[in-house]
Amino acid sequence: MKKYDINNTDKETLGKWYYLMTLGRALDEKAPSYLLQSLGWSYHAPYAGHDGIQLAMGQIFHKGEDFFFPYYRDMLAVLSAGMTPEEIILNGISKATDLTSGGRHMSNHFSKMEWHIENVSSATGTHDLHAAGVARAMVYYNHKGIAMTSHGESATSEGYVYEAINGASNERLPVIFVIQDNGYGISVPKKDQTANRKVADNFSGFKNLKIIHCNGKDVFDSMNAMTEAREYAIEHRTPVIVQANCVRIGSHSNSDKHTLYRDENELAYVKAADPLYKFRRMLLRYKRFTEDELKEIEAKAKKDLSAANRKALAAPDPDPSTVSKYVLPDPYQPTKYPDGNPKQDGEKETMVTALNKTLKAEFRHNPNTFLWGQDIANKEKGGVFNISKGMQQEFGEKRVFNAPIAEDYIVGTANGMCRFDPKIHVVIEGAEFADYFWPAVEQYVECTHEYWRSNGQFTPNITLRLASGGYIGGGLYHSQTIEGALASLPGARIVYPSFADDAAGLLRTSIRSKGFTLFLEPKAQYNSIEAASFVPDDYEVAFGKAKIRRPGNDLSIITYGNTTHLCLNVAEQLSKEHGWNAEVIDLRSLIPLDKETIFASVKKTSKVLIVHEDKVFAGFGAEVASILGTEMFRYLDAPIRRVGALFTPVGFHPVLEKAILPGEEQIYKAAKDLLEY
Repeated sequence: MKKYDINNTDKETLGKWYYLMTLGRALDEKAPSYLLQSLGWSYHAPYAGHDGIQLAMGQIFHKGEDFFFPYYRDMLAVLSAGMTPEEIILNGISKATDLTSGGRHMSNHFSKMEWHIENVSSATGTHDLHAAGVARAMVYYNHKGIAMTSHGESATSEGYVYEAINGASNERLPVIFVIQDNGYGISVPKKDQTANRKVADNFSGFKNLKIIHCNGKDVFDSMNAMTEAREYAIEHRTPVIVQANCVRIGSHSNSDKHTLYRDENELAYVKAADPLYKFRRMLLRYKRFTEDELKEIEAKAKKDLSAANRKALAAPDPDPSTVSKYVLPDPYQPTKYPDGNPKQDGEKETMVTALNKTLKAEFRHNPNTFLWGQDIANKEKGGVFNISKGMQQEFGEKRVFNAPIAEDYIVGTANGMCRFDPKIHVVIEGAEFADYFWPAVEQYVECTHEYWRSNGQFTPNITLRLASGGYIGGGLYHSQTIEGALASLPGARIVYPSFADDAAGLLRTSIRSKGFTLFLEPKAQYNSIEAASFVPDDYEVAFGKAKIRRPGNDLSIITYGNTTHLCLNVAEQLSKEHGWNAEVIDLRSLIPLDKETIFASVKKTSKVLIVHEDKVFAGFGAEVASILGTEMFRYLDAPIRRVGALFTPVGFHPVLEKAILPGEEQIYKAAKDLLEY
């Protein structure tokens, strides 16, 4: 490995480095002026004091080979990697031509997706999981390169940073985790963050992990550390932590006032430790450059920044009429069964069988499809409910494999793996039961943001499967459903089949579609006879298409999931006892929602009962009721009624579960009251 020092580094390289450091510092110091002039850049986190490590990160980045996940302080790092000052300013002042997101994402979040300088969120440290995921794809496809992710030392307090480092070590993934240690998490000193003075030492016992410490203020030590890290990660196919000791010369950001928590001695020390001035002094002391030569470089940097500033200021602002673009990509459009109503003329299959067969068929259809989750591939076992049974045996442990009990890691690495190539589609069991999914909600949010935040440049092609709902006596962590809580987050399709054929058809459409789909499965129906149905080969169901399970003219019952079967039973009872014909609409797809079918039914019946297993309070039915109350009020002859679970957790004892979850008795009474209204 080449060793860099002041004497053996050629003059051209030293000049380039000094130019980048001078240009970066000038831009770093100019950024706050845009806010003062009301031009933007309302968030700016200065990097001054991190100069050595950031220069080195950009210099070892290989465009076309590596993936780089910078954090919000990495201005010099992306400049060193090849981004122009104009591109950085466009992000800072949120112009329509901002490469990161066209003004959608926060300032100081720099990316260039075509180079795989990735768009990351403001939730610091979350992108470590994405780096691990893309590195997994690099290994699978025998791609030479590394994934590099960066953040401060305080981010290591986040659980998903631990999960990423643990997972990368366990899977032997070529990820470089750069920790830029400036001693503070905003105003919180390092001693309040971690027991070890050097946070990388928290991971010193990890197998397959190399840890390198360097002086992040020193250009040469940083270059040697990052060069060694990249070579080691590629040669050994293992992760590397580079802990760079830095100083933060200024405040955390323009909304922080560091004089409130740092004394004069400390401020004097960090100013004296300025890496840019140290590098300049070295260039002169060792006679590599003259004063005039350095001033010439400084003048060029100043001139280039001025030109970049003029061009960026002239760029157009974002068009507010475009805010609804890139929320969800266009899905796969089924062609074989466009009406979604196959003839029931064959042997019925259970939902478990239908899901298992569809997964296998889709894995044969697209060899770039992957599956992982907890407990899904161990010898003859295929998950708690055997839905993935036999898949690892057929498709191998590189495409179907167990994940750690770390829901963040499951979802976050799926997001990352999709970044490697858009042909990749990932199916994940986000948790063994939907009730256990909550630790991964941060990564769920990341997935829902990606397409919009990147201005359409990236969307993770993920089908997130969760065994959901009750009626099995599972209690708090095995009998709850979560669609009501997640439906408020734009950027995900949400489907909830009730029958085996719809489960198969929606799963196929999900896997073949671009974008992110939450696929909720009513586990009480996995092996039930009433949910079994004939499933044609290659069956497909379109998103946003409800199904009329039972036609009628007197009442519209709108439902999905487990309660579809309860509603069908109630409708038959109403018909036998009173001669009323209730129409039962199985939504199947919550987002997008089939308003056309719902509206047509309401126009016909003028009465609406909404039934779902989730809580009535703030449940998805409240949104349906609101839509109908606003858009279909003139057709209603009675108040809209809702039936669902009580506003309590689900109890374990059968008598408690029965008292909490909706049953046929409650549905029947509500329907009868409406019909008699």
